[in-house]
Amino acid sequence: MKMGFKIIGKLIIGLIRTGIILSICVGILFVSNKWNQTMGVPGAPEGLTYFQYMGDKIEAAKSVEPSSCGWGMILSLAALGPIYSVVYTEAGIHPDWVIAKGIASDPDIPKDVADASWYEVPGIWWNTLERLSWTMLGEPARFGCEY
Repeated sequence: MKMGFKIIGKLIIGLIRTGIILSICVGILFVSNKWNQTMGVPGAPEGLTYFQYMGDKIEAAKSVEPSSCGWGMILSLAALGPIYSVVYTEAGIHPDWVIAKGIASDPDIPKDVADASWYEVPGIWWNTLERLSWTMLGEPARFGCEY
């Protein structure tokens, strides 16, 4: 009997471990596919990919004086972008939930996505991340950083 529980326990742990690894791999594939596609942000130059955009911003941050201005914005995007994009995506999909009611109105919160299906959520999240990146790094004069 004990042997049966050990085998079932190892099987369950193996399935959970495999599920986590597959989730991470699928996430990496999704992001690497999306960052090479044209950005869908209004005002972005036609044909500009997220990879090109971030590369341009990193190069620009190297030349900004004081250098902390450019790098500070990029580091704040790296630290807060994933959190904000998840919260904003959740607020857009479930506008009646506590999260949506507890945050201030922001133009980066997705519109017209209420009650989206589960398979639409990654695309909504990516579009939100692009808009946040554009807002944080694409309008530097608003924050006093000219790059």
